[in-house]
Amino acid sequence: MNKAFSAKVDKRESVVGIIGLGYVGLPLIIEFAKKGFPVLGFDVDQTKIDALQAGTSYIRHIEAKHIQDAFIDGSGGKKADATVDFSRIAECDAILICVPTPLTEHRDPDLSYIEATGRSIGPHIQKGQLIVLESTTYPGTSEDVLIPILQNESGLHAGADFMVAYSPEREDPNNKEFSTSTIPKVVGGYTLDSLDAARSLYDCVISETVPVSSCRAAEATKLMENIFRSVNIALVNELKTVFTEMDIDVWEVIRAASTKPFGFMPFYPGPGLGGHCIPIDPFYLTWKAREYGATTRFIELAGEINTGMPKYVIQRTMLALNDQGKAIRGSKIVLIGLAYKKNVDDDRESPTYALWKELSELGAEVSYFDPYCPEIRPSREHSHLTGIRGLHESDFADGTYDAAIISTAHDGVDHDALAKHFGLLVDTRGVCAPAENIVNA
Repeated sequence: MNKAFSAKVDKRESVVGIIGLGYVGLPLIIEFAKKGFPVLGFDVDQTKIDALQAGTSYIRHIEAKHIQDAFIDGSGGKKADATVDFSRIAECDAILICVPTPLTEHRDPDLSYIEATGRSIGPHIQKGQLIVLESTTYPGTSEDVLIPILQNESGLHAGADFMVAYSPEREDPNNKEFSTSTIPKVVGGYTLDSLDAARSLYDCVISETVPVSSCRAAEATKLMENIFRSVNIALVNELKTVFTEMDIDVWEVIRAASTKPFGFMPFYPGPGLGGHCIPIDPFYLTWKAREYGATTRFIELAGEINTGMPKYVIQRTMLALNDQGKAIRGSKIVLIGLAYKKNVDDDRESPTYALWKELSELGAEVSYFDPYCPEIRPSREHSHLTGIRGLHESDFADGTYDAAIISTAHDGVDHDALAKHFGLLVDTRGVCAPAENIVNA
């Protein structure tokens, strides 16, 4: 099975299907198309399909030119196609699943997207196909959740009739140093044939593949990477609160510590965690660990610290407003930055939303400013905010607003200039020069 699969891969004849055309799936389509593979993208959102077929991009840091190169060539033909018709899975040799894995309201893993995908593609699976899950999840998901669904829906057997692997995505949107093709890719297979097939495919588009012994080991690798970051960010967030009480600038301390050429790696504080991985992944492991009677006290403590940072920022804001003789109730407050990180338009799990919720519950009138996110897009978590448009810099000139909080600091924004329009600016990112109206938090 693997030899026939690899032979088609070597000739660039394998049709690569990619399910989920967001921040992970779309870059993969572009890379496979660049290498000459016929690519078929799948998504339940028809607006994404329409945009791709028209050669336009709906993700800010992915240029329309790359979409056009993949989906439209000079003769009017296509190197890639996209569809909402999941029956076309039958046309594919390899199927890469890049769907969301959020948390439930009780902070338990939500595998509904993976499960729905399995049910959608299962009836159309063909013998000899390779199916790779890329979504971040807990160890055992591929074998205990996805494979049983695929087998039940298809009547085929994993390992014997079709191959299964797990290869965690490592996307870092708008990273200028690393891209999809240059970030090494961890791969674990359900069987040795599955591993070899997945490596042969990814080796064509990724600079290096890193094989591990199983899908479970690959799933654990992704969690370890992001839990490492979560724990270290929690540490520096806690140090920020301590140093602030001591009237010490944590940013100055980090810069100084970073001059040590060994034994130190800089992490940076903020108003909380954001993005599709770091705020979520630790909870996937702590949830799974309970099944084995294991405790994850260190990880859970880090989660408590990080999720508590928005309240800390609000407390600092309340005290600063109080010093000016103002109550937070009725104050007009601008949140600067909606995206979860600088220089992207990705607002998934952004700590700005946590700040917004806290401020609103305290009676503040909340607005936001973010040139990368001019309008709040639909989401399950913040549906009541859908369609709200951000402010423009010109809106600040008349002194209408009582305070601003820098939640995300885009490089293209002059934060020192913005600060002059507010009686109080709370800087959670350490980007403003010291001034009387600036409070670090």
